[in-house]
Parts: sequence; C-alpha cells; structure tokens
Amino acid sequence: MPARRRAIAALAALGLLLATSAGSKAQTLAGKQSETLATYERALGDFKSVLAERRRQIEAKQPLPNLPGQALYLARVAVISAYKDLTDAVPSRIGRPNKFEIPPAYFDADIEPLIDEYSKLFDIMEAPPAGAQNSATPFKDVVDLATAIARAKGLGPEHAAAAGRISLGLFFAETNGKQNVRNGRSNTYMGSFQTGPSEDRNGHRKWETIKGEIAVIDPELSARDDREEARARGTDHRFNHWTNVRDGLMNAHAEVFREIPAIVKTLPDPIDQMKLFELIQIVPTPTRSALRSGDLLNYRVSSPTIMKHLRNNSIFAFGQADRARSSASFREILAAMWLFNRKFEKAMAKYAEIKPR
Repeated sequence: MPARRRAIAALAALGLLLATSAGSKAQTLAGKQSETLATYERALGDFKSVLAERRRQIEAKQPLPNLPGQALYLARVAVISAYKDLTDAVPSRIGRPNKFEIPPAYFDADIEPLIDEYSKLFDIMEAPPAGAQNSATPFKDVVDLATAIARAKGLGPEHAAAAGRISLGLFFAETNGKQNVRNGRSNTYMGSFQTGPSEDRNGHRKWETIKGEIAVIDPELSARDDREEARARGTDHRFNHWTNVRDGLMNAHAEVFREIPAIVKTLPDPIDQMKLFELIQIVPTPTRSALRSGDLLNYRVSSPTIMKHLRNNSIFAFGQADRARSSASFREILAAMWLFNRKFEKAMAKYAEIKPR
C-alpha cells in the first residue's frame, strides 16, 4: 500500500508539473501575443502620424526635410513588419485579401486608405521638375528602345520582343510607369529609369557604340533619337524620358539581353523574367554571377551587403523571420519579390495594348 501511495503521489506531482509547465507556456505565449499586438499598434500610430505630418507640411507649403519620403518609407516598412510578427504569433489575425496583392499575413486590408495616402504623397514629392521633357508615348518608347537594342545585340524577333516586355516591367518597377520623376528617398537616382549621373553617362557612352547599328536596324527610331538628343542638349539627360530610358537600359541591362533565350527557358513566367532584370538593377553583380553559374535558381547569396540591398528594396524586409535571413537562393529571392507583382501585372496589361514595330 505505501508503494501504491507513493506511485499515486508521484503521478500527482508529475501532473502538477505538466500543468504548471503548460500554464507557463500559455502565459509566455499570451505575453508574446500581447507584445506583438502592442508593437503593431505603435507602428500603425507612427505611420499615421508621419503621413499626417507630411500632408500638413505640403498643404502649408512648408519646406520639406531632405529625403522627405524616407521617413514615410520606413514607417510603412515598420507597419508591414509588425503585422507579420503579429500574425506569426496570432495566426487568427490573418485577414482578407487586399487590393495591393500583399500577402494577407503581411498586411491588414483595413489600412488600405493609408497606403493610398502614402502613394499620393509620393506623387507630390516626386513630381518631375519644371523643365522635364516628357514624351507623348512613354510606354511605347520603352518597348521600342529595348527591342531595337536587343536586335543590335543579336536577338531574333521573339526574344527582342521579350526584351521590350521586360523593360516595360522595369519602368513600372522603378517609377510605377511615371516619367521623369524625382526620388523622395534619394538625391542621386532620378528620371524614368532612376539612374545616377555616372550611370546615365555610362549608358550614353555605350549607346554611342551601337548607334550606327541601330540606324541600320531601325532608321525611324534612330531619327527619333537624334531629335531627342538635340532636345536634351544642355540639360540633365535623366529628365528627358527618351534619353533616360535609353541610357538606363544601355548602362545596366543591354548586355544581359543576350541571355534572354536562356532566361526564358529557365523562367517561363514573364513576371519572373521582369523580376530577374529588376535584380540586375538592385544587385547587379550577384545576379550576373547567378546567370553565369548554370544553376540560376539555386545560386545562393550570403553577403551581408547584398542582403541589405535586397531589404532596402522591399525583399526580405518585413518581419523578424524574413529580416533574420543571412542568405537566400535566387529561387527564394524571386518568391520574396511579391511587392513587385502588382507593378509587373500593370506592365503586362500595358504591353498588351502596345503593338511593337
């Protein structure tokens, strides 16, 4: 009997221990859930505050701070990050789809109006300068220039057309399809393709080396180029839509056009193709290395600097789990570029309206 009592007592003690442990874990989980909710609410309050401040400054015609969009951008990142941490801790907080096509685990559709206001403020802060030289056909210009450059690089009609479609995606990725814009987060990168002065000059030099070939391939486009070059003379070429697109493509993307036949085999989805070329814009060196590797999708980057550049362009930028990544394959990088999807879908729709020559 004493042995039986000891066994019963041991079982009771074990039950008490398990109950205590479970209660402790539940308390810890509840504490974490409460903490992530409080963090999200603070981030949301901060986002609302910075939006209201910038709107007030603009309407009062007050001087804006240097890089006026940076605080807005960081506040938006903080909101999305905090919401992802909240839904990781409380999955039931994952709500309905949103019009921006952001994964619902990252974004509460109830705050869509705040993102609309965010976009409107950037439209104001990034408005083209007074002397900007617009084009009446900005989307067609991108497609025509890219197609002609691709043909000069030796591509046949099908793959040259792919270059035009991909480049239109770049225009939407960089500026959402707005020409000659400034940059609320940088004093360096400007224009339709968001280039710096040295990139623009480099692209112009490269264009001069193939201009003769372009004149043979497409005399009409070459004549248009002469007119735009004369029009932009003595100004910042980044604020002439035609010359900025031309020089931006020549600087960063034209050499990669030769890889399009292989790229479309590896990435048959046109939006994935656009994402890859956008990575040429964001992290050119590892992207070119990945293309040369023969195993594009499994090529892995682990440089802290490269991972920082990706995060600064809304890739692995949201939530503790994403930001803790120290490396990623290109397959993972392309999958993480979901914030670009809507822009590229717009580019695809616009491309469908254009009849490339």
